[in-house]
Amino acid sequence: MISRKRVSRVVVLISALLVVLSVSGMAFAGQRLDRIMETKVLRVGTPGDYRPFSMLDKASGKYEGHDVELAELLASELGVAVEFVPTAWPKLMDEYLAGSFDIAVGGITRSLARMLKGDFLQPYAPNGKVALIRKTDREKFSSLEAMDVPETTVIVNPGGTNEKFVNANFKKAKVVVHQNNAEIPAMIAEGKGDVMITEVYEAVVYSRKDERLYGAFTDKPLTKISFMGFFIQKDDPDFLRVMHYLWNDARLRGDLDRLFDKWLK
Repeated sequence: MISRKRVSRVVVLISALLVVLSVSGMAFAGQRLDRIMETKVLRVGTPGDYRPFSMLDKASGKYEGHDVELAELLASELGVAVEFVPTAWPKLMDEYLAGSFDIAVGGITRSLARMLKGDFLQPYAPNGKVALIRKTDREKFSSLEAMDVPETTVIVNPGGTNEKFVNANFKKAKVVVHQNNAEIPAMIAEGKGDVMITEVYEAVVYSRKDERLYGAFTDKPLTKISFMGFFIQKDDPDFLRVMHYLWNDARLRGDLDRLFDKWLK
């Protein structure tokens, strides 16, 4: 039979342990926001190869695009500067999980797979998978089936939802993986490939920039509508709460609409 004294001792130990866990949990909860406010730096990871969301100018080393300006706006409201952290689509998730940046941006599709490992700010830019092709092929490539033939070469960047779509839907066409997403449209235009699977906004941007290109299925995407989002670290509830607040304020002030009109319309 367990003595009353021994039971009391166990209760005291358990209570003390719960207090310690509670205190340490509170300290852990706020550490990301604390670091950002102390260093005055918000680390933003981006591949920098996806117009019109985020593009790196290699000559100047500067980033531009919708997501770039929006990240800088949120950081400014927080009273900190942005440090852009280069990443790539194949390693974006691993670097996110390793905590290499506080937020990832640059045309990132909100998906259940990503939500299971992280979190997103509110959705923006409704989107869907389309095909960037040469304008001379617009009649020939009138459907997914018409593109998926042995004579077609599909060029895709690795590591993202575009590659997943290509692997799932192209069984007969030749698939070529190219590391630099930003180089693929020119390759299509020059005849080094026939099809690039991308999203509505990128196809529209590149077809406007190069008259040889055409965004197929932009009026009726090949997939159900999805949304872009800022992929944000979820280890600090205070950080999440503040960033959601700043995003909502930007929406109420009309800043989100202004940037949407500038980059995505």
